Amino acid sequence: MTTLIPPPPPNPEKAPIENVLSLTQLPDIDPDLFTNTRPMWHPPGARGIYGGAAIAQCLAAAQRTVPSNFTIHSMHCYFVLNGNADIPIIYHVEHVREGRSFATRTVQARQRGKPIFTTTMSFVREGAGGKQLVEHEVKMPFVPGPIETDKDGEATRLPQGIEGPFESQRIDILNNNSPDPHTKKARQWIRARGKISDKGGHQAHLSALAYMSDSYFIGTVARVHKLWRMANPGRARNGKPSIDEDVLKKLLDENDEQTILKKFPELNAEHIKDVKESSASLLKTRTNVAKRPEIGMMVSLDHTIYFHNPRDFRADDWIFTEMDSPWAGDGRGLVMQRMWTKEGKLIATCVQEGVVRLKQEKDSKL
Repeated sequence: MTTLIPPPPPNPEKAPIENVLSLTQLPDIDPDLFTNTRPMWHPPGARGIYGGAAIAQCLAAAQRTVPSNFTIHSMHCYFVLNGNADIPIIYHVEHVREGRSFATRTVQARQRGKPIFTTTMSFVREGAGGKQLVEHEVKMPFVPGPIETDKDGEATRLPQGIEGPFESQRIDILNNNSPDPHTKKARQWIRARGKISDKGGHQAHLSALAYMSDSYFIGTVARVHKLWRMANPGRARNGKPSIDEDVLKKLLDENDEQTILKKFPELNAEHIKDVKESSASLLKTRTNVAKRPEIGMMVSLDHTIYFHNPRDFRADDWIFTEMDSPWAGDGRGLVMQRMWTKEGKLIATCVQEGVVRLKQEKDSKL
């Protein structure tokens, strides 16, 4: 059973991301208990559910327990156990503090009585900063704007498939050929599909932003090091890419994603994009490709979001994100992310640390 209560049909008056993130309150048990209304998405090949869903639903639950004039400004999250898409999730909101200017909530997401995800959130009352303010923000870098296309346009990707709730357009990695991974920046435009309903209010846009913030995040470490992304992304059992070298070259020359996706169903658009972003030197020979380091394990440990201008953006309009990794080592990696509106207003700063372990070669002496 994937949900505690049979899910209703999707509400056509709401955007897909609103339906995905909808919660059912359990007031007969406890008014601070909620559960997922619809099944959770389990990314192919991942160890558990998409982490952004747990982040966003915890936020959605907490937002329903604070006064309407209080708005989220920060949340600090930990991924404790892999979420199981076949089991309902129970979200328990704890009221930690009710202050005049700030309110604090913790939320635990549980399955089978065990916490799989936990977060502490702080909300601030509107206008609490006063009329005179200290203000500054990092300016958005100059980048090509998003390309407006129809749903089948080549520029737009659907990271979670044709029924996924958001879309993205990648921009080439800045400084991609630099020998210093920390100088590279992974960039994309993202937005929720459809139109978020007026009834959802600013809360729906914040939850949607939280959901999308986990996209293309810890994987930045793999991208700036030009590693194979997954333990088995498009590879034959012998460890070499299942795509022939000539096909790879043709892919890079012709940019024909649809053909390659049909020919190699084990791949997805993100894997193909990663191949395109790899330097030509890594794809010159089969030997170089075969020796390319491979990710053995990559999973998020924690996730922090600082919300700026939280009532002054729309998640169903294009949002620009830029990610870089200041450090990696000891089997972990750290990634920083900034998010701006299309007009250049900074709306969020995010931080994520995750396990990033290479697939180890077997010692021939053993």
